[in-house]
Amino acid sequence: MKESELSHEHAQTTGDAINPALPQNRVASVDVYRGFVMLLMMAEVLSLQDVAKALPDSTFWQFIGFNQSHVPWTWLSLHDMIQPSFTFLVGVVLPYSIASRKNKGASFGNILRHTIKRSFILIFLGIFLRSMHSEQTYWTFEDTLTQIGLGYTFLVLISLYSQRVQIGMLVFILGAYWLAFALYPLPGADFNYTIAGVTANWEHNLSGFAAHWNKNTNFAWAFDQWFMNIFPRENPFLFNGGGYSTLSFIPTLGTMVLGLLAGNILNSSITASKKLKNFVSYGIGLILLGALIHFAGINPIVKRIWTPAWTIFSGGICFLFLAMFYGLIDMKDRKKGTFFLMVIGVNSIAAYVIADGGMRNVINDSLFIHLGKNFDQVLGPAYATLISGGLVLFFEWLILYWMYKKKLFIKI
Repeated sequence: MKESELSHEHAQTTGDAINPALPQNRVASVDVYRGFVMLLMMAEVLSLQDVAKALPDSTFWQFIGFNQSHVPWTWLSLHDMIQPSFTFLVGVVLPYSIASRKNKGASFGNILRHTIKRSFILIFLGIFLRSMHSEQTYWTFEDTLTQIGLGYTFLVLISLYSQRVQIGMLVFILGAYWLAFALYPLPGADFNYTIAGVTANWEHNLSGFAAHWNKNTNFAWAFDQWFMNIFPRENPFLFNGGGYSTLSFIPTLGTMVLGLLAGNILNSSITASKKLKNFVSYGIGLILLGALIHFAGINPIVKRIWTPAWTIFSGGICFLFLAMFYGLIDMKDRKKGTFFLMVIGVNSIAAYVIADGGMRNVINDSLFIHLGKNFDQVLGPAYATLISGGLVLFFEWLILYWMYKKKLFIKI
């Protein structure tokens, strides 16, 4: 099967046969996977964890609430897979984007200039969105868009080499990042944990060698104590409350390279069944490898600082997600019922801005103005966020549907 050009995650200019107004022969599974990921992000407005808190005796709601929140440190929930999936898909579509530009006669210089421009736009878009409720620019670099922007130029450069070099670079990136943390000294007995925003006996602290990857006492935290204070701030930077860090863009680049390897498979001439087999094999292999590294004490699985083990483990899950969507949608042609996700997936940057910007607050406030202060109590206080959040989510989708029908696709 020969697929046509796929844009990378923010160049949503094409679609599939669901809408004849858009170019044909698109790999629909990629758009649906992206739409699924963005729906998980947009669905934060439902505040399912609040429902879980209101219904502490419900096992169902405890499970649902857990999977719409981030884990405190090690391991993961479904919600923790949003960022790696979004990042993975950047790599998946890159072989198509590069091939398209080369077919249009773009030189290496043209590609590089375009890539650098995209990188800076993503970085500053992420900073802009994070600054919307601040009194001054909130310089932060752990946002999803900013992290992608920091690594994107390197990803494009890596993509221009052979697959063997790509794999070699992946190993080097993860190995070097692991070594930097491993060599950074552990806190001494007189360490002032106040400046790190944690306590020495925090229940999620790791012990032994794994302690090199503890929250806000690691190599990336030390870097940010210097780097973040280069920029004007309301207060000096001491730590990130969630433990996130700027340098996570390095192993995040590793996730994009894994996506690039998946994209190489997807864009190859091998049969669809062979592609699916490769996705499943690589997915299971990466999950087992990541778990082995974690349980062997070599490197813990921590999403917040994007440990190498997390890159490998979450990358395996991304391969399996891609396999599922590819098998169901592209191989078995089960596109019916995917339109809702397709509308979101082909305009993911717009969806991101709507979900992460101020639009959802505007919609939410308008609902209470026009429907009354207690409209969300129709099912009782425990389910209030499901009512208000469900309506917000519906109107957000309608905005994206309107853009879809009007062929308005955000392109950077």
